[in-house]
Amino acid sequence: MLTANEVFEKLRDAALASTDADERPLQIDYEAMQKKINLALGDRKIAHIYINEGLPHGYEDQGRFNALVLSQGNVLFDMVIGDDYFRYDIFSLKDLEKVQIQYGIWKDEEGVGASGDRLKAEEKPFLSFTMVHGEESHIFIALNDPERESTLLELTSAISVARHPE
Repeated sequence: MLTANEVFEKLRDAALASTDADERPLQIDYEAMQKKINLALGDRKIAHIYINEGLPHGYEDQGRFNALVLSQGNVLFDMVIGDDYFRYDIFSLKDLEKVQIQYGIWKDEEGVGASGDRLKAEEKPFLSFTMVHGEESHIFIALNDPERESTLLELTSAISVARHPE
């Protein structure tokens, strides 16, 4: 089980790692972010966390990455962190109407890199996890990293067991 401070540390580390060499660093007030995370999570014990290091293009204009945090009491927090931006949605597992897991191929387009080099189109395997409740959809993706995929599947399994115990 993780505490709110341990969740903050993981998110801070992800924020620092999310900036490419050709991008300006995230402009996050980490002290304010820590206070917001502590206020959101309170004394809840966190059973799972998944940090989505690559947001799909157009998913969240202000966000650089997002995270899904699942409390021991089956409350989900979908947090989006970006430049001068922090948002989170809170909902209960019992409110989910649909959970979808999708395996596919992510196709990068040809283009020009920051250094002016021509980039070839690439195909990358991905795992997508979508949760729907009401009019809201929450999307998490694991690209090119078996460890991220296994972490996302572990979280998905925990959600499945909590929603549909047998």
